[in-house]
Amino acid sequence: MLNQNNPMIVQTDKTILIETQNQLYEEVRDEVSKFAELEKSPEYIHTYKITPLSLWNAASSGMSCEDVKKILYKYSKYDIAQNVLVDIEDIILRYGKIKLLSKNGNLIIKCEDKYILKEISSNKSLSKYILRNMSPNGLEIKKEYRGEIKNKLLKLGFPIEDLAGYISGANYNIDLKERTSTGEELNLRNYQKDACEIFYANGSEKGGSGVIVLPCGSGKTITAMACMSKVKTETLIITTNITALRQWKNELIDKTNILPDDIGEYSGEIKEIKPITITTYQILTHRKSRDESFIHFKIFNDKKWGFIIYDEVHMLPAPIFRVTSEIQAIRRLGLTATLVREDGMEDDVFSLIGPKKYDVPWKVMENNGWIAEAKCLEIRVQMPESIKMKYAISSSRNKFRIASENIKKKEVIYNLLKKHNEDNVLIIGQYVNQLEDFAREKKFSLITGKTKSIQRNKLFNDFKNGDIKVLVVSKVANFAVDLPDANVAIQISGTFGSRQEEAQRLGRILRPKSGDNKAYFYSIVTTQSREQDFASKRQMFLTEQGYKYYIENYEQ
Repeated sequence: MLNQNNPMIVQTDKTILIETQNQLYEEVRDEVSKFAELEKSPEYIHTYKITPLSLWNAASSGMSCEDVKKILYKYSKYDIAQNVLVDIEDIILRYGKIKLLSKNGNLIIKCEDKYILKEISSNKSLSKYILRNMSPNGLEIKKEYRGEIKNKLLKLGFPIEDLAGYISGANYNIDLKERTSTGEELNLRNYQKDACEIFYANGSEKGGSGVIVLPCGSGKTITAMACMSKVKTETLIITTNITALRQWKNELIDKTNILPDDIGEYSGEIKEIKPITITTYQILTHRKSRDESFIHFKIFNDKKWGFIIYDEVHMLPAPIFRVTSEIQAIRRLGLTATLVREDGMEDDVFSLIGPKKYDVPWKVMENNGWIAEAKCLEIRVQMPESIKMKYAISSSRNKFRIASENIKKKEVIYNLLKKHNEDNVLIIGQYVNQLEDFAREKKFSLITGKTKSIQRNKLFNDFKNGDIKVLVVSKVANFAVDLPDANVAIQISGTFGSRQEEAQRLGRILRPKSGDNKAYFYSIVTTQSREQDFASKRQMFLTEQGYKYYIENYEQ
Protein backbone atom coordinates (compact mmCIF):
# COMPACT_ATOMS: atom_id res chain seq x y z
CA MET A 1 0.00 0.00 0.00
CA LEU A 2 1.54 3.29 -1.14
CA ASN A 3 1.82 5.91 1.56
CA GLN A 4 2.69 9.60 1.14
CA ASN A 5 4.40 9.53 4.53
CA ASN A 6 7.00 7.20 3.05
CA PRO A 7 10.46 8.68 2.34
CA MET A 8 11.05 7.46 -1.22
CA ILE A 9 10.19 8.62 -4.75
CA VAL A 10 11.04 6.34 -7.67
CA GLN A 11 11.49 8.32 -10.89
CA THR A 12 11.04 7.09 -14.46
CA ASP A 13 14.79 7.28 -15.20
CA LYS A 14 15.39 4.71 -12.41
CA THR A 15 16.70 7.25 -9.94
CA ILE A 16 15.40 7.07 -6.38
CA LEU A 17 14.98 10.12 -4.15
CA ILE A 18 15.06 9.51 -0.39
CA GLU A 19 14.14 12.11 2.25
CA THR A 20 16.83 12.07 4.92
CA GLN A 21 14.63 13.66 7.59
CA ASN A 22 12.06 10.88 7.43
CA GLN A 23 12.03 8.50 10.43
CA LEU A 24 12.37 5.55 8.03
CA TYR A 25 15.44 7.00 6.29
CA GLU A 26 18.11 4.69 7.76
CA GLU A 27 15.98 1.60 7.21
CA VAL A 28 15.30 2.58 3.59
CA ARG A 29 18.93 3.53 2.93
CA ASP A 30 20.14 0.09 4.01
CA GLU A 31 17.54 -1.67 1.84
CA VAL A 32 18.01 0.46 -1.29
CA SER A 33 21.81 0.25 -1.17
CA LYS A 34 21.50 -3.49 -1.82
CA PHE A 35 20.54 -2.81 -5.45
CA ALA A 36 21.23 0.87 -6.21
CA GLU A 37 24.18 3.27 -6.06
CA LEU A 38 24.34 6.64 -4.31
CA GLU A 39 24.77 9.53 -6.75
CA LYS A 40 24.14 12.70 -4.74
CA SER A 41 23.89 13.37 -1.03
CA PRO A 42 22.88 16.94 -0.18
CA GLU A 43 21.38 17.57 3.23
CA TYR A 44 17.70 16.74 2.76
CA ILE A 45 17.35 14.51 -0.33
CA HIS A 46 19.69 11.69 -1.34
CA THR A 47 19.65 10.39 -4.90
CA TYR A 48 20.30 6.75 -5.77
CA LYS A 49 20.56 5.24 -9.25
CA ILE A 50 19.48 1.75 -10.26
CA THR A 51 22.07 0.53 -12.78
CA PRO A 52 22.57 -2.79 -14.57
CA LEU A 53 25.71 -3.47 -12.51
CA SER A 54 23.99 -2.67 -9.21
CA LEU A 55 21.17 -5.07 -10.12
CA TRP A 56 23.56 -7.81 -11.27
CA ASN A 57 25.49 -7.55 -8.01
CA ALA A 58 22.17 -7.87 -6.21
CA ALA A 59 21.23 -10.89 -8.33
CA SER A 60 24.57 -12.58 -7.67
CA SER A 61 23.93 -12.23 -3.92
CA GLY A 62 20.58 -13.98 -4.28
CA MET A 63 18.14 -11.07 -4.69
CA SER A 64 15.32 -11.60 -7.16
CA CYS A 65 13.41 -8.96 -9.11
CA GLU A 66 10.51 -9.64 -6.74
CA ASP A 67 12.73 -8.79 -3.77
CA VAL A 68 13.67 -5.46 -5.40
CA LYS A 69 10.07 -4.64 -6.30
CA LYS A 70 8.92 -5.45 -2.78
CA ILE A 71 11.32 -2.88 -1.33
CA LEU A 72 10.24 -0.24 -3.86
CA TYR A 73 6.56 -0.82 -3.16
CA LYS A 74 7.06 -0.83 0.61
CA TYR A 75 8.76 2.56 0.85
CA SER A 76 7.56 4.57 -2.18
CA LYS A 77 5.28 7.57 -1.72
CA TYR A 78 3.70 7.26 -5.16
CA ASP A 79 2.93 4.75 -7.86
CA ILE A 80 5.98 3.39 -9.65
CA ALA A 81 6.08 3.76 -13.44
CA GLN A 82 5.59 0.48 -15.26
CA ASN A 83 8.68 1.02 -17.42
CA VAL A 84 10.86 1.08 -14.28
CA LEU A 85 9.47 -2.23 -13.04
CA VAL A 86 9.77 -3.83 -16.50
CA ASP A 87 13.37 -2.63 -16.90
CA ILE A 88 14.35 -3.91 -13.45
CA GLU A 89 12.90 -7.33 -14.27
CA ASP A 90 14.56 -7.42 -17.69
CA ILE A 91 17.98 -6.43 -16.33
CA ILE A 92 18.02 -8.61 -13.24
CA LEU A 93 16.83 -11.68 -15.18
CA ARG A 94 19.77 -11.34 -17.54
CA TYR A 95 22.09 -12.51 -14.77
CA GLY A 96 22.33 -16.28 -15.00
CA LYS A 97 20.61 -16.47 -18.38
CA ILE A 98 24.02 -17.09 -19.97
CA LYS A 99 26.18 -19.64 -18.18
CA LEU A 100 29.79 -20.62 -18.71
CA LEU A 101 30.27 -24.35 -18.19
CA SER A 102 33.06 -26.89 -18.50
CA LYS A 103 32.39 -30.03 -20.50
CA ASN A 104 35.02 -32.66 -21.31
CA GLY A 105 37.74 -30.10 -20.75
CA ASN A 106 36.10 -27.55 -23.05
CA LEU A 107 34.48 -24.24 -22.17
CA ILE A 108 30.87 -23.87 -23.25
CA ILE A 109 28.62 -20.83 -23.27
CA LYS A 110 25.14 -22.15 -22.59
CA CYS A 111 21.95 -20.18 -23.17
CA GLU A 112 18.41 -21.50 -23.60
CA ASP A 113 17.37 -18.34 -25.46
CA LYS A 114 18.31 -19.07 -29.07
CA TYR A 115 17.95 -15.42 -30.07
CA ILE A 116 20.48 -14.23 -27.48
CA LEU A 117 22.83 -17.03 -28.53
CA LYS A 118 22.46 -16.01 -32.16
CA GLU A 119 23.15 -12.38 -31.26
CA ILE A 120 26.37 -13.43 -29.50
CA SER A 121 27.55 -15.73 -32.29
CA SER A 122 26.83 -13.08 -34.94
CA ASN A 123 28.70 -10.30 -33.14
CA LYS A 124 31.91 -9.68 -35.10
CA SER A 125 33.77 -8.37 -32.03
CA LEU A 126 33.22 -11.75 -30.33
CA SER A 127 34.11 -14.03 -33.24
CA LYS A 128 37.77 -14.47 -32.24
CA TYR A 129 36.70 -16.06 -28.93
CA ILE A 130 34.36 -18.68 -30.42
CA LEU A 131 35.61 -22.06 -31.63
CA ARG A 132 32.35 -23.52 -32.87
CA ASN A 133 28.59 -23.45 -32.63
CA MET A 134 27.13 -26.33 -30.64
CA SER A 135 23.51 -26.22 -31.64
CA PRO A 136 20.92 -25.82 -30.44
CA ASN A 137 21.96 -23.80 -27.37
CA GLY A 138 25.72 -23.69 -26.90
CA LEU A 139 28.96 -22.14 -28.11
CA GLU A 140 32.41 -23.55 -27.48
CA ILE A 141 34.94 -20.84 -26.66
CA LYS A 142 38.72 -20.73 -26.43
CA LYS A 143 39.95 -21.38 -22.89
CA GLU A 144 42.48 -18.57 -22.91
CA TYR A 145 39.69 -16.04 -23.49
CA ARG A 146 37.54 -17.04 -20.51
CA GLY A 147 37.99 -13.65 -18.86
CA GLU A 148 37.90 -11.52 -21.97
CA ILE A 149 34.62 -12.89 -23.27
CA LYS A 150 33.00 -12.43 -19.85
CA ASN A 151 34.16 -8.83 -19.85
CA LYS A 152 33.04 -8.17 -23.44
CA LEU A 153 29.61 -9.69 -22.91
CA LEU A 154 29.08 -7.74 -19.70
CA LYS A 155 29.70 -4.49 -21.59
CA LEU A 156 27.16 -5.66 -24.18
CA GLY A 157 24.59 -6.19 -21.43
CA PHE A 158 24.94 -9.96 -21.03
CA PRO A 159 26.49 -10.87 -17.66
CA ILE A 160 27.78 -14.44 -17.62
CA GLU A 161 27.35 -16.67 -14.59
CA ASP A 162 30.68 -18.50 -14.57
CA LEU A 163 30.16 -22.11 -13.43
CA ALA A 164 33.15 -23.58 -15.27
CA GLY A 165 35.01 -24.35 -12.03
CA TYR A 166 38.66 -24.00 -11.07
CA ILE A 167 41.97 -25.81 -11.10
CA SER A 168 43.03 -27.11 -7.70
CA GLY A 169 46.52 -25.65 -7.63
CA ALA A 170 49.35 -27.16 -5.64
CA ASN A 171 48.19 -28.39 -2.23
CA TYR A 172 49.24 -26.51 0.88
CA ASN A 173 47.66 -27.27 4.24
CA ILE A 174 46.57 -23.98 5.81
CA ASP A 175 44.70 -23.76 9.11
CA LEU A 176 43.91 -20.95 11.49
CA LYS A 177 45.51 -21.21 14.91
CA GLU A 178 43.38 -21.56 18.01
CA ARG A 179 45.49 -18.87 19.68
CA THR A 180 47.67 -16.09 18.30
CA SER A 181 51.39 -15.87 19.07
CA THR A 182 50.55 -13.66 22.08
CA GLY A 183 48.23 -16.30 23.52
CA GLU A 184 45.00 -14.48 22.60
CA GLU A 185 42.15 -16.81 21.65
CA LEU A 186 41.42 -16.59 17.92
CA ASN A 187 37.69 -16.65 17.17
CA LEU A 188 36.14 -15.60 13.88
CA ARG A 189 33.27 -13.15 14.20
CA ASN A 190 29.94 -14.26 12.77
CA TYR A 191 30.15 -11.97 9.73
CA GLN A 192 33.68 -13.22 8.97
CA LYS A 193 32.45 -16.82 9.07
CA ASP A 194 29.47 -15.94 6.86
CA ALA A 195 31.63 -14.08 4.32
CA CYS A 196 34.04 -17.03 4.14
CA GLU A 197 31.30 -19.64 3.73
CA ILE A 198 29.47 -17.64 1.05
CA PHE A 199 32.69 -17.10 -0.90
CA TYR A 200 33.80 -20.74 -0.66
CA ALA A 201 30.30 -22.21 -1.29
CA ASN A 202 31.39 -25.70 -0.13
CA GLY A 203 34.09 -25.72 -2.80
CA SER A 204 31.55 -25.74 -5.63
CA GLU A 205 31.75 -23.80 -8.89
CA LYS A 206 29.15 -21.38 -7.49
CA GLY A 207 31.80 -19.93 -5.18
CA GLY A 208 35.50 -19.29 -5.49
CA SER A 209 35.51 -15.93 -7.24
CA GLY A 210 34.17 -12.62 -6.03
CA VAL A 211 34.57 -9.67 -3.72
CA ILE A 212 34.07 -9.38 0.03
CA VAL A 213 33.21 -5.83 1.09
CA LEU A 214 33.87 -5.01 4.75
CA PRO A 215 34.69 -1.70 6.48
CA CYS A 216 38.26 -0.77 7.31
CA GLY A 217 39.22 -2.16 10.69
CA SER A 218 36.67 -4.98 10.61
CA GLY A 219 39.13 -7.79 9.85
CA LYS A 220 39.23 -8.32 6.09
CA THR A 221 42.65 -9.95 6.38
CA ILE A 222 41.53 -12.59 8.89
CA THR A 223 38.47 -13.24 6.69
CA ALA A 224 40.79 -13.88 3.74
CA MET A 225 42.92 -16.21 5.86
CA ALA A 226 39.76 -18.15 6.74
CA CYS A 227 39.13 -18.51 3.00
CA MET A 228 42.74 -19.73 2.55
CA SER A 229 42.09 -22.39 5.19
CA LYS A 230 39.13 -23.61 3.10
CA VAL A 231 40.95 -23.70 -0.23
CA LYS A 232 44.23 -25.15 1.15
CA THR A 233 46.42 -24.37 -1.80
CA GLU A 234 49.47 -22.34 -2.76
CA THR A 235 48.37 -18.72 -2.74
CA LEU A 236 49.46 -15.45 -4.31
CA ILE A 237 48.50 -12.31 -2.36
CA ILE A 238 48.67 -8.90 -4.06
CA THR A 239 48.47 -5.77 -1.95
CA THR A 240 49.03 -2.04 -2.20
CA ASN A 241 52.51 -1.34 -0.84
CA ILE A 242 55.53 -2.74 0.97
CA THR A 243 54.14 -1.81 4.40
CA ALA A 244 50.95 -3.74 3.71
CA LEU A 245 53.01 -6.65 2.37
CA ARG A 246 54.97 -6.91 5.61
CA GLN A 247 51.79 -6.59 7.68
CA TRP A 248 50.24 -9.47 5.75
CA LYS A 249 53.30 -11.61 6.45
CA ASN A 250 53.17 -10.84 10.16
CA GLU A 251 49.45 -11.60 10.30
CA LEU A 252 49.90 -14.93 8.51
CA ILE A 253 52.62 -15.97 10.95
CA ASP A 254 50.57 -14.77 13.93
CA LYS A 255 47.25 -16.39 13.00
CA THR A 256 47.93 -19.41 10.78
CA ASN A 257 50.07 -22.53 10.82
CA ILE A 258 52.01 -21.38 7.73
CA LEU A 259 55.74 -21.70 8.32
CA PRO A 260 57.63 -18.38 8.04
CA ASP A 261 60.03 -19.99 5.56
CA ASP A 262 57.08 -20.80 3.30
CA ILE A 263 56.06 -17.13 2.97
CA GLY A 264 57.79 -15.29 0.14
CA GLU A 265 58.16 -11.56 -0.41
CA TYR A 266 58.22 -10.40 -4.02
CA SER A 267 59.01 -6.70 -3.89
CA GLY A 268 61.47 -4.12 -5.12
CA GLU A 269 63.86 -5.30 -2.40
CA ILE A 270 63.40 -9.10 -2.42
CA LYS A 271 62.32 -11.51 -5.15
CA GLU A 272 61.13 -14.71 -3.46
CA ILE A 273 58.62 -17.23 -4.79
CA LYS A 274 57.32 -19.48 -2.01
CA PRO A 275 54.12 -21.54 -1.49
CA ILE A 276 52.53 -18.39 -0.04
CA THR A 277 53.87 -15.34 -1.88
CA ILE A 278 52.98 -11.72 -1.20
CA THR A 279 53.63 -8.98 -3.74
CA THR A 280 52.44 -5.44 -4.54
CA TYR A 281 50.58 -3.79 -7.38
CA GLN A 282 53.53 -1.42 -7.81
CA ILE A 283 56.10 -4.13 -8.52
CA LEU A 284 53.75 -5.99 -10.87
CA THR A 285 53.12 -2.88 -12.96
CA HIS A 286 56.76 -1.79 -13.01
CA ARG A 287 58.40 -1.56 -16.44
CA LYS A 288 61.37 0.31 -17.82
CA SER A 289 59.33 2.29 -20.35
CA ARG A 290 55.77 2.55 -21.62
CA ASP A 291 56.71 0.53 -24.71
CA GLU A 292 58.13 -2.43 -22.78
CA SER A 293 56.31 -5.35 -21.21
CA PHE A 294 55.63 -5.79 -17.50
CA ILE A 295 58.61 -7.93 -16.55
CA HIS A 296 57.16 -9.13 -13.24
CA PHE A 297 53.93 -10.54 -14.68
CA LYS A 298 55.75 -13.88 -14.89
CA ILE A 299 54.98 -14.33 -11.18
CA PHE A 300 51.47 -15.46 -12.19
CA ASN A 301 52.99 -18.53 -13.87
CA ASP A 302 55.94 -19.21 -11.56
CA LYS A 303 53.90 -21.45 -9.23
CA LYS A 304 50.82 -23.61 -9.58
CA TRP A 305 48.66 -21.12 -7.71
CA GLY A 306 45.24 -22.31 -6.64
CA PHE A 307 44.18 -19.00 -5.07
CA ILE A 308 44.89 -15.32 -5.72
CA ILE A 309 43.90 -12.63 -3.21
CA TYR A 310 43.58 -9.03 -4.39
CA ASP A 311 43.83 -6.80 -1.32
CA GLU A 312 42.15 -3.38 -1.70
CA VAL A 313 40.72 -4.60 -5.02
CA HIS A 314 39.27 -1.17 -5.80
CA MET A 315 42.90 -0.09 -6.32
CA LEU A 316 43.62 -2.86 -8.85
CA PRO A 317 45.62 -1.14 -11.64
CA ALA A 318 44.23 -1.40 -15.16
CA PRO A 319 47.18 -3.49 -16.51
CA ILE A 320 46.49 -6.22 -13.92
CA PHE A 321 43.01 -6.66 -15.38
CA ARG A 322 44.61 -8.09 -18.53
CA VAL A 323 46.46 -10.71 -16.49
CA THR A 324 43.36 -11.42 -14.44
CA SER A 325 41.47 -12.20 -17.65
CA GLU A 326 44.06 -14.88 -18.46
CA ILE A 327 43.88 -16.69 -15.09
CA GLN A 328 40.16 -17.28 -14.78
CA ALA A 329 40.63 -20.93 -13.83
CA ILE A 330 42.21 -19.87 -10.51
CA ARG A 331 40.05 -19.00 -7.49
CA ARG A 332 40.09 -15.22 -6.94
CA LEU A 333 39.13 -13.15 -3.91
CA GLY A 334 38.91 -9.35 -3.88
CA LEU A 335 38.96 -7.51 -0.55
CA THR A 336 37.80 -3.93 -0.18
CA ALA A 337 35.98 -1.46 2.02
CA THR A 338 34.32 0.10 -1.03
CA LEU A 339 33.72 -1.05 -4.59
CA VAL A 340 33.80 2.59 -5.70
CA ARG A 341 36.42 3.15 -8.40
CA GLU A 342 37.12 6.67 -9.60
CA ASP A 343 38.07 5.30 -13.05
CA GLY A 344 34.63 3.73 -13.53
CA MET A 345 36.02 0.19 -13.92
CA GLU A 346 33.65 -1.46 -11.44
CA ASP A 347 32.34 -3.66 -14.26
CA ASP A 348 35.85 -5.04 -14.85
CA VAL A 349 36.06 -6.05 -11.19
CA PHE A 350 32.66 -7.74 -11.55
CA SER A 351 33.54 -9.76 -14.65
CA LEU A 352 37.23 -10.55 -13.99
CA ILE A 353 37.47 -10.90 -10.20
CA GLY A 354 33.84 -11.76 -9.59
CA PRO A 355 30.59 -10.27 -8.27
CA LYS A 356 30.11 -8.88 -4.79
CA LYS A 357 29.70 -11.89 -2.52
CA TYR A 358 29.31 -10.27 0.88
CA ASP A 359 28.72 -6.76 2.18
CA VAL A 360 27.89 -5.30 5.60
CA PRO A 361 26.87 -1.65 6.09
CA TRP A 362 29.44 0.27 8.13
CA LYS A 363 26.86 1.51 10.63
CA VAL A 364 25.71 -2.05 11.31
CA MET A 365 29.30 -2.91 12.21
CA GLU A 366 29.54 0.19 14.40
CA ASN A 367 26.29 -0.59 16.21
CA ASN A 368 27.65 -4.04 17.07
CA GLY A 369 30.92 -2.59 18.37
CA TRP A 370 33.06 -4.23 15.69
CA ILE A 371 34.40 -0.86 14.53
CA ALA A 372 34.71 2.44 16.38
CA GLU A 373 31.88 4.97 16.49
CA ALA A 374 33.11 7.84 14.34
CA LYS A 375 32.12 11.51 14.38
CA CYS A 376 32.81 13.32 11.10
CA LEU A 377 33.29 17.08 11.20
CA GLU A 378 34.02 19.41 8.29
CA ILE A 379 35.67 22.61 9.45
CA ARG A 380 35.49 25.47 6.96
CA VAL A 381 38.10 28.21 7.00
CA GLN A 382 38.20 31.52 5.16
CA MET A 383 40.61 32.21 2.32
CA PRO A 384 43.27 34.83 3.23
CA GLU A 385 43.13 38.14 1.38
CA SER A 386 46.71 37.57 0.24
CA ILE A 387 45.79 34.68 -2.07
CA LYS A 388 42.30 35.66 -3.24
CA MET A 389 43.53 37.35 -6.42
CA LYS A 390 45.84 34.45 -7.29
CA TYR A 391 42.91 32.09 -6.73
CA ALA A 392 40.59 34.20 -8.90
CA ILE A 393 42.83 34.08 -11.99
CA SER A 394 43.97 30.46 -11.69
CA SER A 395 42.80 27.40 -13.60
CA SER A 396 40.28 25.09 -11.98
CA ARG A 397 42.99 22.58 -11.04
CA ASN A 398 45.24 25.25 -9.52
CA LYS A 399 42.28 26.74 -7.66
CA PHE A 400 41.87 23.40 -5.90
CA ARG A 401 45.51 23.27 -4.86
CA ILE A 402 45.59 26.90 -3.68
CA ALA A 403 42.51 26.28 -1.52
CA SER A 404 43.92 22.96 -0.25
CA GLU A 405 47.17 24.60 0.88
CA ASN A 406 45.42 27.49 2.63
CA ILE A 407 47.84 28.66 5.35
CA LYS A 408 44.95 29.35 7.73
CA LYS A 409 44.42 25.62 8.14
CA LYS A 410 47.45 25.51 10.45
CA GLU A 411 45.65 27.40 13.19
CA VAL A 412 42.76 24.92 13.07
CA ILE A 413 45.17 22.01 13.33
CA TYR A 414 46.92 23.50 16.36
CA ASN A 415 43.59 24.00 18.14
CA LEU A 416 42.52 20.43 17.36
CA LEU A 417 45.82 19.07 18.67
CA LYS A 418 45.26 20.97 21.96
CA LYS A 419 41.78 19.50 22.17
CA HIS A 420 43.08 15.97 21.51
CA ASN A 421 46.40 16.21 23.36
CA GLU A 422 45.90 12.78 24.97
CA ASP A 423 44.83 11.07 21.74
CA ASN A 424 46.68 9.33 18.91
CA VAL A 425 46.41 11.69 15.95
CA LEU A 426 47.04 11.19 12.24
CA ILE A 427 47.41 14.33 10.12
CA ILE A 428 46.78 13.31 6.52
CA GLY A 429 47.31 15.34 3.35
CA GLN A 430 47.81 15.23 -0.37
CA TYR A 431 50.58 17.78 -0.96
CA VAL A 432 54.03 16.83 0.31
CA ASN A 433 55.31 20.43 0.53
CA GLN A 434 52.39 21.32 2.77
CA LEU A 435 53.05 18.30 5.01
CA GLU A 436 56.80 18.90 5.16
CA ASP A 437 56.28 22.53 6.15
CA PHE A 438 53.87 21.60 8.92
CA ALA A 439 55.97 18.70 10.25
CA ARG A 440 59.13 20.83 10.25
CA GLU A 441 57.46 23.67 12.12
CA LYS A 442 56.18 21.44 14.93
CA LYS A 443 58.94 18.80 14.74
CA PHE A 444 56.39 16.05 14.06
CA SER A 445 57.35 12.74 12.47
CA LEU A 446 56.53 12.60 8.76
CA ILE A 447 55.92 9.71 6.34
CA THR A 448 55.69 10.31 2.58
CA GLY A 449 56.41 8.25 -0.51
CA LYS A 450 60.06 9.28 -0.20
CA THR A 451 60.43 7.77 3.29
CA LYS A 452 62.54 4.60 3.21
CA SER A 453 60.62 1.47 4.18
CA ILE A 454 62.84 0.84 7.25
CA GLN A 455 62.19 4.35 8.59
CA ARG A 456 58.53 4.13 7.63
CA ASN A 457 58.05 0.91 9.58
CA LYS A 458 59.93 2.33 12.57
CA LEU A 459 57.64 5.38 12.69
CA PHE A 460 54.51 3.27 12.32
CA ASN A 461 55.71 1.04 15.17
CA ASP A 462 56.60 4.06 17.35
CA PHE A 463 53.08 5.38 16.78
CA LYS A 464 51.52 1.99 17.60
CA ASN A 465 53.60 1.73 20.77
CA GLY A 466 52.64 5.23 21.92
CA ASP A 467 56.18 6.62 21.65
CA ILE A 468 54.85 9.33 19.33
CA LYS A 469 51.31 10.72 19.63
CA VAL A 470 51.10 12.68 16.34
CA LEU A 471 52.07 11.32 12.93
CA VAL A 472 51.95 13.33 9.70
CA VAL A 473 51.31 11.12 6.65
CA SER A 474 50.83 11.57 2.93
CA LYS A 475 48.53 9.44 0.79
CA VAL A 476 50.88 6.45 1.31
CA ALA A 477 48.89 5.82 4.51
CA ASN A 478 45.53 5.70 2.71
CA PHE A 479 45.61 1.94 2.34
CA ALA A 480 46.30 -1.19 4.36
CA VAL A 481 48.19 0.47 7.19
CA ASP A 482 47.43 -1.11 10.54
CA LEU A 483 47.40 1.62 13.22
CA PRO A 484 44.90 0.19 15.70
CA ASP A 485 45.22 2.91 18.36
CA ALA A 486 44.78 5.91 16.05
CA ASN A 487 41.53 7.55 17.11
CA VAL A 488 41.77 11.01 15.52
CA ALA A 489 42.37 11.83 11.85
CA ILE A 490 42.80 15.40 10.61
CA GLN A 491 42.53 15.63 6.84
CA ILE A 492 44.13 18.83 5.55
CA SER A 493 44.01 18.07 1.82
CA GLY A 494 42.90 15.29 -0.48
CA THR A 495 42.82 13.96 -4.02
CA PHE A 496 40.03 16.07 -5.54
CA GLY A 497 36.64 14.32 -5.14
CA SER A 498 37.88 10.83 -4.38
CA ARG A 499 35.15 8.96 -2.49
CA GLN A 500 37.36 5.91 -2.01
CA GLU A 501 40.13 8.01 -0.46
CA GLU A 502 37.68 9.59 1.98
CA ALA A 503 36.48 6.14 3.03
CA GLN A 504 40.00 4.79 3.39
CA ARG A 505 41.15 7.75 5.46
CA LEU A 506 38.26 7.39 7.86
CA GLY A 507 39.13 3.71 7.93
CA ARG A 508 42.53 4.46 9.46
CA ILE A 509 40.79 5.22 12.78
CA LEU A 510 37.95 2.69 12.80
CA ARG A 511 39.60 -0.24 14.52
CA PRO A 512 37.76 -0.95 17.80
CA LYS A 513 39.07 1.09 20.76
CA SER A 514 39.16 0.28 24.42
CA GLY A 515 37.02 2.53 26.58
CA ASP A 516 34.34 4.56 24.78
CA ASN A 517 35.21 3.12 21.31
CA LYS A 518 34.97 6.56 19.66
CA ALA A 519 36.95 8.11 16.81
CA TYR A 520 37.03 11.62 15.32
CA PHE A 521 37.48 12.48 11.64
CA TYR A 522 38.13 16.13 10.80
CA SER A 523 38.27 17.56 7.28
CA ILE A 524 39.60 21.11 7.04
CA VAL A 525 38.24 22.81 3.93
CA THR A 526 38.54 26.31 2.47
CA THR A 527 35.03 27.73 2.32
CA GLN A 528 33.45 28.90 -0.96
CA SER A 529 36.18 27.28 -3.04
CA ARG A 530 36.78 24.40 -5.44
CA GLU A 531 37.97 22.40 -2.44
CA GLN A 532 34.56 22.74 -0.79
CA ASP A 533 32.89 21.58 -4.02
CA PHE A 534 35.04 18.46 -4.14
CA ALA A 535 34.58 17.82 -0.41
CA SER A 536 30.87 17.21 -1.02
CA LYS A 537 31.66 14.58 -3.65
CA ARG A 538 34.28 12.94 -1.43
CA GLN A 539 31.72 12.41 1.31
CA MET A 540 29.16 10.60 -0.84
CA PHE A 541 30.17 7.01 -0.12
CA LEU A 542 30.37 7.57 3.62
CA THR A 543 27.01 9.34 3.54
CA GLU A 544 25.56 6.23 1.90
CA GLN A 545 27.01 4.22 4.78
CA GLY A 546 25.10 6.33 7.28
CA TYR A 547 27.72 8.86 8.37
CA LYS A 548 26.72 12.48 8.88
CA TYR A 549 29.16 15.33 8.39
CA TYR A 550 28.69 18.15 10.85
CA ILE A 551 29.70 21.53 9.43
CA GLU A 552 31.52 24.09 11.55
CA ASN A 553 32.73 27.50 10.37
CA TYR A 554 36.06 28.34 11.97
CA GLU A 555 36.07 31.79 13.49
CA GLN A 556 39.52 33.37 13.36
